[in-house]
Amino acid sequence: MTVRNPVEWSFDQIRQTFDAVRSVEHAFHHPAEEAGLVVPQVRRITVADLKDVLIRGFSDFGAYRTDVIFICLIYPLAGLLIGAATLGNGLLPLLFPLVSGFALIGPFAAAGLYEMSRRREQGQSVTWSDAFGVFASPSLAAIVELGLILVGIFLVWLLVAMGIYRMTLGPSLPESVSAFVTTVFTTGPGWALIVIGVGVGFLFAVAVLAISAVSFPLLLDHRVGVSVAVRTSVRAFMVNPVPMLAWGFIVAGGLVLGALPLLVGLVVVMPVLGHATWHLYRKVVQ
Repeated sequence: MTVRNPVEWSFDQIRQTFDAVRSVEHAFHHPAEEAGLVVPQVRRITVADLKDVLIRGFSDFGAYRTDVIFICLIYPLAGLLIGAATLGNGLLPLLFPLVSGFALIGPFAAAGLYEMSRRREQGQSVTWSDAFGVFASPSLAAIVELGLILVGIFLVWLLVAMGIYRMTLGPSLPESVSAFVTTVFTTGPGWALIVIGVGVGFLFAVAVLAISAVSFPLLLDHRVGVSVAVRTSVRAFMVNPVPMLAWGFIVAGGLVLGALPLLVGLVVVMPVLGHATWHLYRKVVQ
């Protein structure tokens, strides 16, 4: 067994990621017709449409502010518990991957918010308990299945992040938070950790964005399988690469802002992004 340097390993990861993207593209363009599956049509949108999506997201948040804040308190609380557990068990190198990796499972975690927006769109009265209407959805099994896929990707990301740490800063864990921060920002291996980690993390984020941008709302809105939902989402990403990437940066930026004040900002950021994702689905999927 040979030990590769971080650059070689990173290029290998990038190559494998692009191979996976090509496989997904092939699966979209060919097997759907062969299997007799009907893939919903997608529309072209522009970056300007994202402004309307966010306005509608804020509108839903304003209409049910108390209800969604009550529900979304779980996000910062869970994040703080994860952070405390990480620091308390000598897993400091995984703190940032855990926090940043939340975006990978965010589409699944926000399913209840999609349901609230769906009900409001239909003119129904909505309370916080309606977020749990997801559990009564005919597509519940498919939603859980796709959610488990995202959880699996999240776990793979953590393993990869730990591997990057070991290849750059060595197998030893940092002695303290201050020592870790100093090493990361003042040494060559530390900056290698940042550059490689952010680059590989970006590939994970793009992959998840492609398969889940509109798949969960589609599963709630129509009784379709995971394969149809994922293919539709990938198609939406391919047809609208610039708006979808812009949306990904908006989500990432919102989560960063929400995480800065001890994750408390997620109480507002998560519901707004969740509701806005439903309206993004409405604009993209015909």
